[in-house]
Amino acid sequence: MALMEKDIEFELVLELPWARRHAFLALNPAGTVPVMMRSDGTTLTGSYAIREYLEENTPDAPLLGEDASERAEIRRLIDWFDVKFNEEVTSLLITEKIMKRFLKLGVPEASNIRCAAINIKQHLQYIEYLAERRNWLGGDNISYADITAAAHLSCIDYLGDVPWDDFQGAKDWYVRIKSRPSFRPLLKDLIAGLPPVPHYKNLDF
Repeated sequence: MALMEKDIEFELVLELPWARRHAFLALNPAGTVPVMMRSDGTTLTGSYAIREYLEENTPDAPLLGEDASERAEIRRLIDWFDVKFNEEVTSLLITEKIMKRFLKLGVPEASNIRCAAINIKQHLQYIEYLAERRNWLGGDNISYADITAAAHLSCIDYLGDVPWDDFQGAKDWYVRIKSRPSFRPLLKDLIAGLPPVPHYKNLDF
């Protein structure tokens, strides 16, 4: 989404981190995604490094704010969703509903799913709080705060585990995200053998 917002041409390559391919580990010994390979051979690993690199090299389309205070706030929100939301919601649901199924790690743990269902409501309330006071989550313009939040929510929404009807403000913000040309290709992603809920691809749901 960030690459499209910045009008940078790219090609996506699917990588299964758990496969531990030697060629991929040579690019990133940590064995994690994302990894970005530049045409000049430069390899960048991790969302943090890639974000910062893109900001320094495409300053005309900023996604990290325009002054120090705004950048600090956007970085705080990135951390909120990549760490707090991930630990309390995304990781729990993805592990229990997807990873255990495909890696044959046993049956889903119902208590973890219930915990995520409770936690997500507090996060949606926070999104509403931010959206009521700002044009976008991090300030006047769309930023990595919105992109990061939308990335996590898109994964959960695929499974149908976002109670949108109870959080209209958060839903209105997400509709705006879904309507951006940069986000629409993401709605075409599919998990083999696990189709998304019917409303997932609808821009107005």
